[in-house]
Amino acid sequence: MAGGIGSRFWPLSRSAKPKQFIDALGIGKTFIQMTYERFARFIPDENFLVVTGEAYKSLVLEQLPMLKEEQVLTEPCRRNTAPCIAYATFRIAKDDPEAVMIVTPSDHYIQQEDRFEEVMRHALAHARTHPDLVTVGIRPTYPATGYGYIQKEDTGELISPVMAFKEKPDLKTAVGYLNAGSFVWNSGMFVWSVAAIRHALESFVPDIARTFDGLAPYYHTDEEPARVNAAYETCQSISIDYAVMEKAKNSVVIDGDFGWSDIGTWGSLYEHLDKDSSLNARIGGDVLYFDTRNTLAKEELPGKLLVLAGLDDYVVADTKDVLLVCPKKEEAELKQLIETVLKKRSDIR
Repeated sequence: MAGGIGSRFWPLSRSAKPKQFIDALGIGKTFIQMTYERFARFIPDENFLVVTGEAYKSLVLEQLPMLKEEQVLTEPCRRNTAPCIAYATFRIAKDDPEAVMIVTPSDHYIQQEDRFEEVMRHALAHARTHPDLVTVGIRPTYPATGYGYIQKEDTGELISPVMAFKEKPDLKTAVGYLNAGSFVWNSGMFVWSVAAIRHALESFVPDIARTFDGLAPYYHTDEEPARVNAAYETCQSISIDYAVMEKAKNSVVIDGDFGWSDIGTWGSLYEHLDKDSSLNARIGGDVLYFDTRNTLAKEELPGKLLVLAGLDDYVVADTKDVLLVCPKKEEAELKQLIETVLKKRSDIR
């Protein structure tokens, strides 16, 4: 899934080139390229499908040249994850109704890729032999308020039945989840058979299921894009969690103990970057620090010197047309701030 706009990474992530298509870590690879490489260890190229916005199809093919054009499915508008997953499900079902799917966002970061492969292979094996909907849960390391949570049964096994899905909590509730030991972060990654997710979609969101099942005669034809565009206009915007996972009785969770982060904010990006003796981190560019600590700097323009003095715990992101200076601790309010800025200045969206 590569259709998001990564608004919390503005101004580095823009509507024309959102987070999944940028080298945010400064390592010469974008998030979608890292995601492809992670799965290419055990998934053949011909089995990849990327669902993205129409405007990003050329970016996907440019950054993943090993994929064919027909492997990039486009959405005319954003309708959250349930229609996106339904589109991919029914298209795969036409080709191979016995297939098993891994569903993943394109912009996550994994530290332990060998362990990630082990967990995914285990989940695939389970999905091949059980009609379960497998979600990947991440053992929490701090009381995060930016993630949804999954409460699981304490079976002591790698895969456990799901007891409940929980919304993003306040800090007090998150501390309780952390202390309870039976809650994991909801990573947004899933593994299931086409038959299992198809049945779930037909049971819980029959309108969406009928819409994409009805397009079966047009998949892999010249009419597919136009038919899909028309279908999306009628689809409700709903996440797969709300549409299916919270209602299904066959949801299970597998422990994803492989060093996961969605790197959803500047602060979480800072945590994964190398730092100097004053705990400052930078991504590219020429930066000088004076009496500055715990600060992340991004200078996008070559040949430009960024000088920071007297800062503590800040994000400084300088692009060709926007300079953002923001305390890291105020990142929770940054999304609302960005929305306000873009209402005033739509030209820098």
